[in-house]
Amino acid sequence: MRFGLFVPQGWRLDLVGIDPADQWSVMRDFALRADQKSWDSLWVYDHFHTVPAPTEEATHEAWTLMSALAAVTSRVRLGQMCTAMSYRNPAYLAKVAATTDLISGGRVEMGIGGGWYEHEWRAYGYGFPSAGERLARLDEGVQIMRQAWATGTATFEGKHYQVDGAIVRPRPLQEDGIPLWIAGGGEKVTLKIAAKYAQYTNFDGTPDVFARKSELLRKHCDTVGTDFDAIVRSANYNVAIGATEAEVEQRLNTLKQRLTPYVGADAAEGTLVAFRGLPGVGTPEQVIEKLSAVKERGMSYGIFYFPEAAYDTSGIELFEQEVLPALR
Repeated sequence: MRFGLFVPQGWRLDLVGIDPADQWSVMRDFALRADQKSWDSLWVYDHFHTVPAPTEEATHEAWTLMSALAAVTSRVRLGQMCTAMSYRNPAYLAKVAATTDLISGGRVEMGIGGGWYEHEWRAYGYGFPSAGERLARLDEGVQIMRQAWATGTATFEGKHYQVDGAIVRPRPLQEDGIPLWIAGGGEKVTLKIAAKYAQYTNFDGTPDVFARKSELLRKHCDTVGTDFDAIVRSANYNVAIGATEAEVEQRLNTLKQRLTPYVGADAAEGTLVAFRGLPGVGTPEQVIEKLSAVKERGMSYGIFYFPEAAYDTSGIELFEQEVLPALR
């Protein structure tokens, strides 16, 4: 099993209380620490407005961070979970990603999806097309990026995107282009797009749902004629870990207290629903047991989010000491 780590970048109100002028140094030092440890990859989110509600707090832009992280790290791979296709023209995005790949020495992963956060879509003037249209754009955009990375140019006449001899040079350093992570568990469309193009998928990480999505992905692979076993299946996990269950609860309470002044008590409490009872929450022994259950169903890459990471690395240290060795 491989392990990725989300960088605190503000989207989940995980840099509040830190002066914006100091936030890059916090993110940089966090990335450098991970680069020196045993993590396989570092990840950012592609969002503009905070959750669980839009606030005036900073949310740092994903691909700007990708380029900066590429310049300061030397070993870990770098990805976004996940880039929203419609936020950038796909030929332009292919160019940005290729440049970042060169800066990193060939360490970029392309997490890509249809996008979902309606508030920021409308605020930035993108409208909010139907899910079907967003996914159709995803399919067309991935085709453009694959062509651009393979040949250095792209020509494509689609319903949503048209490019005519777009030059995307230099090409990525990675010989086969930048690996594609198709993110999302939509059973009829998203998983079919993943079956056609993805080297990696990313969907629900609870054991039963993961198993169901995996079986549907297998069926789509059979339909489109691709190798299901060649696709790495991953999942994201929110982590609250402690030596005792009381320590775990204290971490969750600390998170609620940090969020409440910005989004209110109800929304802060609602955030904890994405933690309680899920595989990344518990003592090391409990987390190992729960993640092992998903690993047995084919999850071989976990990407982990520690909400307190900008302020306190003790949970990450406990995870590194106990969980990583047990599951690698």
